[in-house]
Amino acid sequence: MPLTIKEIMESMPGAFLPDKAGDLDVTIQFHMGGEQSGDWYATIKDGSCKINEGTIDDPTMALTADGEDYIDVVTGKLDGMQAFMQGKLKLKGDMNLAMKMTSFFNLG
Repeated sequence: MPLTIKEIMESMPGAFLPDKAGDLDVTIQFHMGGEQSGDWYATIKDGSCKINEGTIDDPTMALTADGEDYIDVVTGKLDGMQAFMQGKLKLKGDMNLAMKMTSFFNLG
């Protein structure tokens, strides 16, 4: 059965690697479009990751993508940098955080 964006978001706290994130205190907004549309945000603080449905004001970084494309990035079918260069992933805010974000999670 294919993964859904909701399942990916709900799995993030369990896949979080606090030793990789160090003392980060950030919020990441996820805007998903297409058939798997929805909004979620991650709060990474004090060595933990919490996911909430909805939007927040002034996130450290915002990621916008079609839900299917994001699933492909998370599952390794699509390279994140390629997706960004092709305009499939749009990022606003802390680009350095975007580059490091995948290392904070064991999503494989």
